[in-house]
Amino acid sequence: MGKIDQSKLPKHVAIILDGNGRWARKRHLPKIAGHYAGMKSVEETIKSAKDIGIKILTLYVFSTENWKRPKKEVDALMKLLEEYIDLKADKLAKEGVRVHAIGRISRLPRAVQIKLGQLEEKTINNKLILVNFALNYGARTEIVDAVKKICEEAKRGTIDTDDISENNFSDYLYTTGIPDPDLLIRTSGEMRISNFLLWQISYAEIYVTKKLWPDFKRRDLKRAVLNYQNRERRYGE
Repeated sequence: MGKIDQSKLPKHVAIILDGNGRWARKRHLPKIAGHYAGMKSVEETIKSAKDIGIKILTLYVFSTENWKRPKKEVDALMKLLEEYIDLKADKLAKEGVRVHAIGRISRLPRAVQIKLGQLEEKTINNKLILVNFALNYGARTEIVDAVKKICEEAKRGTIDTDDISENNFSDYLYTTGIPDPDLLIRTSGEMRISNFLLWQISYAEIYVTKKLWPDFKRRDLKRAVLNYQNRERRYGE
């Protein structure tokens, strides 16, 4: 497969986790079994990214559109998220992983909000890798929320709208202070962005794999990084 060039690593990798349901259907299992298998891939991918040397990893875990799924499935997903935090919080903290949640977190179930807050606090001083969990996330919602913040500041007179630029607009996004992704990975072979980081991925390299998310392993992340390293980034030039 080749060796990764440490001098050309993407600093920030974002991943659209897709295919849990299809993975379960192929095995004649209930859909939640696919989500449990997907959580194992989350754990392996975080470890693999840290080992490779990637500094920022953003995982699209639950979108604003996912609320349209059957209530039983949504409730199971929220419970799975709580279980994941309970089981992995200490391990993530010990392994130097800092966790941050992005999205409309205030609209998640209260129990999930509390556990996320505790996990963020427990890992806040870790520096080996920053893992952003995109939860109740939608890029259009993020941009609307950013515009609302700017309007509120303009009303208070703390910002002049003439001074708004691409650089400081980013300060109002959920990812404020975080460099834009260099590499966007989508699993399951779908050729869609799915309302994910629309502002931030303007110049990201996109890599699509047919692997369903529960089948996405360390070698698949390595293959995506090697593919990225063989490209010439032009930034629109």
